[in-house]
Amino acid sequence: MKWQGRRKSSNVDDRRGSSGGFGGGRGINPMMLIPLLRMLFSKTGLILVAVVVGVMWLSGTNPLMLLQQFTGGSPSSQLSPYQATDAEEELADMSKVMLADTEDVWNKLLDGYREPTLVLFTGNLQSGSACGFASAATGPFYCPGDEKLYLDLSFFEDMATKLGAPGDFAQAYVIGHEVGHHIQHLTGILDKVHAMRGQLSEVEYNKLNVRLELQADFYAGVYLHHSNKALGYMEDGDIDEALNAASAIGDDRLQKQAGGRVVPDSFTHGTSAQRARWLKKGFDTGDINQGNTFDVETL
Repeated sequence: MKWQGRRKSSNVDDRRGSSGGFGGGRGINPMMLIPLLRMLFSKTGLILVAVVVGVMWLSGTNPLMLLQQFTGGSPSSQLSPYQATDAEEELADMSKVMLADTEDVWNKLLDGYREPTLVLFTGNLQSGSACGFASAATGPFYCPGDEKLYLDLSFFEDMATKLGAPGDFAQAYVIGHEVGHHIQHLTGILDKVHAMRGQLSEVEYNKLNVRLELQADFYAGVYLHHSNKALGYMEDGDIDEALNAASAIGDDRLQKQAGGRVVPDSFTHGTSAQRARWLKKGFDTGDINQGNTFDVETL
């Protein structure tokens, strides 16, 4: 897939390295400062601190080392910026290009399209989202409450190494799928399905959610169809990468890999065959009107 050198989306909130604890995981826990502050603002404490800081200054010692005695660790390590690997930066750049591609496609296909924001994070995003905390363990997800896509780039490595689904076109499919949920939000179907959660049994709601996820797969295919038609960036084997990725995250395959038995009533995203079929239908047709997964008997 030829993606280098193309436009990157500006709708990206890069929070990598700001995941966990106060101050993005590199600052000082405020609870640990309480004893220090109490001591500082006492009469004896002010005199003591003035003497200690004066001695440290005269000896050429960094006064910030005083904080280390109360908080642990070194000030330099706590305040150092996040350092991403070259491979991770490449994934970030690619994700920004793919998001820009979705913007170009959906702005043409949908009147009044609102572009979502992509949030890149690492580990656990303590500031969370309107849908709760973001975690690498949950995988990529879309939050309709703030119209943002949340992605820990390590998921792409897991796709390749743990799920056997490598490739940049597979990664483009993942981003396209989450944007597909944004399309569902804009058209109202996502909120209607979520509103049914308390009105249906778990089994019936799971079936409804499967149709929701398969439609998002279809929309991912529509995006890839129109994006490639406009830019001609596909290379041999690209569509197979995407279809393989869709198959890799089918409910039946994931349950088998987990060592358990396959339980169709527990499916929430669809089988491998279903996910690949709806992705390919979107890619082959490019017609958003053919993706009503809620109006077909056989998925």
